[in-house]
Amino acid sequence: MTTLRQTAETLRAAGIDNPAYEARLLLAHALGVTPGDVIALNRRTDPATLAALVARRVAREPMALILGRQGFWTLDFEVSPTTLIPRADSESLIEAALEAFPARDAARILDLGTGTGCLLLAALSEFPAAWGLGIDLVPAAAALAARNAHLNGLSHRANFLCASWDTAIAARFDLVLSNPPYIPHADIAGLMPEVAAHEPASALDGGADGLDAYRTLIAALPRLLTPNGVAVLELGIGQASDVAELAVAAGFPPPALRHDLGGVARAMVLRAPMTQNSFGVRAPCG
Repeated sequence: MTTLRQTAETLRAAGIDNPAYEARLLLAHALGVTPGDVIALNRRTDPATLAALVARRVAREPMALILGRQGFWTLDFEVSPTTLIPRADSESLIEAALEAFPARDAARILDLGTGTGCLLLAALSEFPAAWGLGIDLVPAAAALAARNAHLNGLSHRANFLCASWDTAIAARFDLVLSNPPYIPHADIAGLMPEVAAHEPASALDGGADGLDAYRTLIAALPRLLTPNGVAVLELGIGQASDVAELAVAAGFPPPALRHDLGGVARAMVLRAPMTQNSFGVRAPCG
């Protein structure tokens, strides 16, 4: 039996989805080649190197952490255990942002809880005249995002700050992006082991009902958005109505939703709230 097939069988026995595909990724990583070169080279790997990689995956360490990278949108990102791994579902936020700003004019973009920087950097890649700021409470996350900006040739238009993302700044932005912690605390232990055991609890735990971060975000957004600004927030499964209720109660117009490829309402689009001025005419807050 070839090394590639043995690896796939080991992963299959451990309950890993797509074992043949993941076996090819691990073998390519062990050989230092692309997955397309694995078939011709799979007999040349160092067995000890491959065995160590397979053991990590059998222990349900995410493939992205083993490989040290993950693709998102059209970019490639370094990943680490200090941040969430970028997910294809989150690309719905970039799609929603592009729909909200079809002209893709110069914009000031803020990413709250930036992690790897994937949301901010993906947006900047689509807005060639924009500038962005990513904020994360974890110093290692802010440093990782800065490295990813350099990796993707965007460091001249992106800055990163280690701070509490709801109180760090007083400036206003045209576009605010955020993938906040939204898993109810009691549900975290029941997540897939790749998530529960290997991704940071601080980026997952949304409090007792999963809505703590949204309450903070929605309270802060009116002072962070320009008069015509837009915020795009990621949602957990089944949270759309609860988050919409919080937003409307805070003065936001009824939000729009964008669904991911699985049909989940994944991105909520909030436009800057309006207030009544002394003449009874609706005007932007602030």
